[in-house]
Amino acid sequence: MKFVIEDGFWDIFPDARIGVAVCKGVENTYSDKAFFEDTLRSAEMKAMSRLGDGNLTEKPEIKIWREAFTKFKTKKGARSSVEALLKRVVGGNQLRCINPLVDLYNSVSLKYGLPCGGEDIDKFKGDLRLGLALGEEHFIPLGDRESSPPYPGEVAYLDDEGAVCRCWNWREAERTMLTEDTKNAFLCIEIPDSSRLKDLESAIEELSQLVFENLGGCCHYFILDRNNSEYNLTEDEDN
Repeated sequence: MKFVIEDGFWDIFPDARIGVAVCKGVENTYSDKAFFEDTLRSAEMKAMSRLGDGNLTEKPEIKIWREAFTKFKTKKGARSSVEALLKRVVGGNQLRCINPLVDLYNSVSLKYGLPCGGEDIDKFKGDLRLGLALGEEHFIPLGDRESSPPYPGEVAYLDDEGAVCRCWNWREAERTMLTEDTKNAFLCIEIPDSSRLKDLESAIEELSQLVFENLGGCCHYFILDRNNSEYNLTEDEDN
């Protein structure tokens, strides 16, 4: 099983970088829920301190994604996952604990102002791909019951059964979401160009380490670019 970033994606975003942490044999249940609550609260404070005052949509970490979403067909109102998180925090709404893996990637997303996501590797059908949708892929959004396929040409994560995440990092599928039963996880952090490469490197390393230290198993991470655009998810490798 591979993760492959297709040529159609690179044609639109030639300088993008995708950081991935592959975490295997994790225990995605709470042994100390207070730790994860504290981790989220700390990340929220760091986000607020970094953002300061002013219009959120004019902040560089949001503006760059709004510009990226103009380069491909998107559902009306779709925004990057990091914008959704930051809007909640700026609005005074604390993030609730969902499960350890989700809590950890949400905390890293807030801390660095980068979109983070995660899926259950064991629920993929065939290779996971980041590319352009055909527009006929089956997709049931998280929390919904009806299929809402991506548009033709929409940037999406895809596998042989359908779409895994629409509008790049906007909305994930119910089918592949992380749950307490997840043992093998695919976690990703994305930037649409190389301007924040140092932040991406730090964030994906930190996320991998957090998972390893708190959920066990083994984690390895890597960053893909146009010249290195696929990775074998079944490889055994410790980092």
